Amino acid sequence: MQVDDTSIAALMARSQKGDADAHDAVLRFCMRWLKRYFSGKIHADHVQDLVQETLISVHTKRASYDSTRPFLPWLAAIARYRWIDRLRKVYRTEYFGTHIEPDAIDPEDGIAAAISIERMIQMLSQKQQVAITLVKLQGYSIAEAATMTGMSESNLKMNIMRGIRKLSALVEEE
Repeated sequence: MQVDDTSIAALMARSQKGDADAHDAVLRFCMRWLKRYFSGKIHADHVQDLVQETLISVHTKRASYDSTRPFLPWLAAIARYRWIDRLRKVYRTEYFGTHIEPDAIDPEDGIAAAISIERMIQMLSQKQQVAITLVKLQGYSIAEAATMTGMSESNLKMNIMRGIRKLSALVEEE
């Protein structure tokens, strides 16, 4: 069966109303689409896990889909956020697992650095503190942090940029 954006959007609308068969069809379509989408973007070892994580997001976020809009851009946006989250996780793990030996890290240095960062962040405005903490320290995407804070994505980015600029100035002063 050939599925176009109009028919998958109609299935998603039925899924939102509780039609289990439509929901299964949407998830099957998404699974095939996501495998193709991710196979060119990430190592093959991570594709299946990423597809599953994205399907879970599609399932949990299905109420946010607007049935008057095309389905594929909505799916692609979710897939992109999951892909970026996976890249952060993979590269963070690979970097820390490959280049830094756990025995080489002095726990007291880490604690001192965390305290210094905390003190510096407290010198920022409340919005800058929240934006930098969520996105740069906790690893949330811009969209996720915007949803959590109620800020627009552009406002969140602006607060991050201004906060980092202020932090850089504070470091240079020291």
